[in-house]
Amino acid sequence: MAEETDSDTWYVLRTFSNHEKKVRRYLESEIDRLGLEDHVEEILIPTETVFEMKGGEKKTKEKTFFPGYILLNCTLTTELRDVAEDLPSVIGFLTAGTGDTPTRLREEEIKRILGKMDRAEEMGEQPEMPFKMGDPVKVVDGPFDSFNGIVEDVYPDKMKVKVMVSIFGRKTPVELDYLQVEHEE
Repeated sequence: MAEETDSDTWYVLRTFSNHEKKVRRYLESEIDRLGLEDHVEEILIPTETVFEMKGGEKKTKEKTFFPGYILLNCTLTTELRDVAEDLPSVIGFLTAGTGDTPTRLREEEIKRILGKMDRAEEMGEQPEMPFKMGDPVKVVDGPFDSFNGIVEDVYPDKMKVKVMVSIFGRKTPVELDYLQVEHEE
């Protein structure tokens, strides 16, 4: 029987960057195949929803908070550790430097990570408005791409800003999605 090294706590499994979901699928299938479900409470990839403009359309995308890391809430046995570390795209468990023993996440660390995910989830489709009246901005998408202007008004409920741009020497107000503009440097 496998030796139990720790009881139901959080550990960090390091993976190749952008391979987190693939590693989670591998790990879940190996856990099922070997009957280790009782040892694993949760496999978590902390993510948030971000918005970006592509081709004039607003797209939502899931972004990982910690690329290359998966959090495991488990009873870490020797068997479970060996299974996880032998998976493709896995670097190994996070250790405390010199030792070979996986480091547990402290309770306050996991609360902070889970709290960050909860806040991102609560915000849902309402990202915070990064602009205020008077901000100099540059249009980065749409028909006014590369125009510079000043934010005249902010509409947080519609996620839009009114920008005063100069077209043929004449100041013209243009209403743009906030993803179509960025702060001028």
